[in-house]
Amino acid sequence: MIVTLTINPAIDHNVMADRLVFEDRAYILSTADTAGGRGINASCVIQSFGGQTLAIVTSGGQSGKLLQKYMCGCGFPVEVVSIANEIRTNLTITDRQGLTVKLNHPGPPLSQIELDRVEAAVERKLEGASWLMICGSVPPGVPPGFYSKLVRMAHKHGVKSLLDTDGEALIEGVESGPTVVAPNQQEAERLLNTALITRSHFLDAAARIRQMGPQSVILSLGSRGAIGVSERGAIEVVPPRVDAVCPIGAGDALAAAFVWAMDNNSDFADALRWGVAAGSASARLPGVTFASLAQTREIYPRVEVREAK
Repeated sequence: MIVTLTINPAIDHNVMADRLVFEDRAYILSTADTAGGRGINASCVIQSFGGQTLAIVTSGGQSGKLLQKYMCGCGFPVEVVSIANEIRTNLTITDRQGLTVKLNHPGPPLSQIELDRVEAAVERKLEGASWLMICGSVPPGVPPGFYSKLVRMAHKHGVKSLLDTDGEALIEGVESGPTVVAPNQQEAERLLNTALITRSHFLDAAARIRQMGPQSVILSLGSRGAIGVSERGAIEVVPPRVDAVCPIGAGDALAAAFVWAMDNNSDFADALRWGVAAGSASARLPGVTFASLAQTREIYPRVEVREAK
């Protein structure tokens, strides 16, 4: 069982427009509301790949009720931790050329009692779990060391962990020794307080992040693929060129497919190859949509794994 945690979920309001331009009108072609959050997205990918997953989410207010309604047909079990405040609503606008704008609310504050409930729910579900995926931002007021506590809890239970977050939660989280940490380029730049532009920058950044505490690092680079650093060294995983329609969520697909492959006894390099294939296949789809296993298999043979030197 792969357990995912989303403590800052959202209702994602997705808008498809004919074009995104400044100082001129554009037209909305379609709209759709979905359950949003990195952990929720990861569970959707894992379930569609045939893996076993359980999603732990917070939920409060009318928007929380809507979130739970959207998740009723997701096909995997959901553990809901009730909170007092409304969960957030985020906005994603994509045009037919693949240009995307994503605007997120920071989310509702959580009380210490609510955080204790989240922690207790995670500890209960770690029994029998193989992986814990700790995904997404932390709402305002949540101590930056909260995710670190969960990483250590997973380690105590013999459960592997993947940390996919940003900001202070990432800074403290990497030091707690997660099995894998999976920042994208922008998150890595904020973590290291430096711009990453060239290939050598990416390789150096991934190595530096691993020195901060995690066992392995996946640096996601969008259409350029990913850099992976583990105890066996560094690799570059390069996808084929695809026509990207909407890149939002591709990183979530990458992390989920990587954990799914690791859970099915792939080695690190092959698991990351699956991850990059899933991210690339998902970017070809309209809106925040995730590729199926069949669509990912179509891309997988064309993904190149190179030893980084």
